[in-house]
Amino acid sequence: MTEHSQSQLFSNQQIAQAIDHALLHPTMQDSEIIAGCQLAAELKLRSVCVKPYAIPLAAAQLRGTAVAVGTVIGFPHGSQPSEIKAAEADWACRFGAVELDMVVNVGRVIQGDWAFVRQDIDGVLQVARQHGALLKVIFETDFVTADADKQRLCELCVELQVDFTKTSTGFGFRKFGAGYDYVGATEADIRLMVAACGSNVQVKASGGIRNRADAVKYLALGCTRLGTSASAVILKDTGNDQQSY
Repeated sequence: MTEHSQSQLFSNQQIAQAIDHALLHPTMQDSEIIAGCQLAAELKLRSVCVKPYAIPLAAAQLRGTAVAVGTVIGFPHGSQPSEIKAAEADWACRFGAVELDMVVNVGRVIQGDWAFVRQDIDGVLQVARQHGALLKVIFETDFVTADADKQRLCELCVELQVDFTKTSTGFGFRKFGAGYDYVGATEADIRLMVAACGSNVQVKASGGIRNRADAVKYLALGCTRLGTSASAVILKDTGNDQQSY
C-alpha cells in the first residue's frame, strides 16, 4: 500500500478525534495556550494536554466544547516521589483535568524495581479512578530502550487496568553526535506495545509525530491516540515537518 493510499484509510474527523493536542513546551505562555485551546476547538480534536498550572485556564477556554482537558503528571522524567505524583493528580482533577498522562520513574524501571514501579503507577491510578479521569502511562522510550522493560511495563499496565500506555514525552533528549535530540514514537515500539497490551489497554503514540503520514501510520498500527503539537499540519496535510512535543 502506498503512503498516499494509506492516508485515505482515515478521515480528518477520525484523525482529529485521536489527537491530544500538546501545549507543553516550557516557554509557552498563556496567550499561546489560549490559542492552542481555540485551535483544538476549531479542529474538533479529542483533547488538549497542557502544563499543570494551565489546567484552570484550559478548562475555562474549552467549557462548552467537546474537547477534553488533559495534563501531565511527574513530567518530564517521572522522578517525583509517588506521593507527590498522586497529589499532583488530585489537584489536576479538582481543577478540571479529565485525562492524566503520567511518566513512570525511569530510573526505577531501568533497574528493574517492578514493585516500586507498580505502586507508583497505582497511586496515580487510584486518584484518577476517584475522579473518573483517564490514565495514560508514559514509558519514555527514549530512555527506557530495552524491549524487555517495555514488555514488562505493558504487563503491569494491563494488570492494573490503566486506560493507555504511551511512548514518549517528546522531551527525552539524548546525545546524538554533537547535539541533543529525541526519537519519540517508533513503529517497532508501537508494534510491541499494541501486541503486549492487546484489547485490554489502548496505546498512544507520542513524540515526533509531525505530519499526516506519521499520524496515519500509527493509527493503522493500532494506536487510538496521538500526542502532537502539529495538529494543524496533520489535518491540513501540508506535508511540512514541524517540531512536535
